[in-house]
Amino acid sequence: MGLFIAVEISEDRCVGIDDCGECVKVCPVRIFEGEHGIPSIVQGNEDECILCDQCLEGCAKDAISISKKY
Repeated sequence: MGLFIAVEISEDRCVGIDDCGECVKVCPVRIFEGEHGIPSIVQGNEDECILCDQCLEGCAKDAISISKKY
């Protein structure tokens, strides 16, 4: 978890990289990674989030949440 930003992926809601993967495709600062299965957060990259909401808009299942810690 980052110091300033918390990004979480709900494994219950996410349909996975193979069926979606929009978060990995649209994130301009590459917070998400994964080739198969459920995407994951790149360790140490959460605080690079620019709060552009592209991942939130691209996620059809509302599986991603972003919160500020400050």
